[in-house]
Amino acid sequence: MPRVTKNILKFDDSINDFMIHCSNKDLRPKTMKSYESTIGLFSKYMEEEEKIFSSCSVTTKHIKNYLKFTVDRGKYSYISSLETIYSNNPANRKDFGKQVSMWTVNNYLRNLKVFFTFLYENGAINTNASIPIRQYKHSRRPKNEIKDIDFNKLSKGLDLTKYEEYRDYIIIQLLMDTGMRIGECLNLKTDDVLLDKKAIFIPSEINKGRKDRYVFFSMTIWNYLKRWIDYKDRYFSNNNLFCTTRGSNFSVTNLEKNLKKYCIKSGLENNITCHQIRNNFAKRFLLSGRDIFTLSKILGHSSVTVTENTWAGKL
Repeated sequence: MPRVTKNILKFDDSINDFMIHCSNKDLRPKTMKSYESTIGLFSKYMEEEEKIFSSCSVTTKHIKNYLKFTVDRGKYSYISSLETIYSNNPANRKDFGKQVSMWTVNNYLRNLKVFFTFLYENGAINTNASIPIRQYKHSRRPKNEIKDIDFNKLSKGLDLTKYEEYRDYIIIQLLMDTGMRIGECLNLKTDDVLLDKKAIFIPSEINKGRKDRYVFFSMTIWNYLKRWIDYKDRYFSNNNLFCTTRGSNFSVTNLEKNLKKYCIKSGLENNITCHQIRNNFAKRFLLSGRDIFTLSKILGHSSVTVTENTWAGKL
């Protein structure tokens, strides 16, 4: 853990110390990016709107004002740097200026709480201004169910004579059959597929929970995977289970873009997303009479409480 100097004068200093702390804890890059983005937006707000340039001077009211400001301004209407405009073109987004969800606001608050708790515990600030602020209450929207007819339309709409669509077909079927995260799926190696056991080993390096785990697949998927591996190995010598047409790593973003394209081509009214497929797996698993403890292990949740909070009362 980095040693935090007292009387930090600038937000940049405290943010840098915090991010070094996160790096030393070996947090996932995605988690670290979320922290840095949230705190960067907050510090910019404090400097420009409140004329406060040090984390030492932040009060509970300032944090509450920032959260209200975030809700009132809408999506992408406030940025941490000019570079964001040039790289992301937020004004061109269809949801530009739309209301920020309470899920997002609560996520901002969680990140700020972690940040200020770190500063307080290391003596950089005398009072943790985030403690009195509670998470915002909000209603959970029911998770969208993927109808069999829509999933079949999507599957049949792919041209399996084309490498990229054949690859995406296998990925979609595998996600529906195992419930694994899309990021885990796209980082699998061929050696992780244990055909003799009808199982896939998900190593801790690609697992969000940082623990090795296994997921299991059906005989139908066994046939799909066996044929896919033989097909892929004819054209690529790398050990990636899924890769681009050039043999490089296949990204989550690219698959999501492809999914949207396939949904449009199949004439579906609503898009089907990778996370919806995972949710659909979980719902069907429980409706089939299986227990939530086993589901928690299959999904790779840190505890069964996470699974219960996600699914309790939603079926």
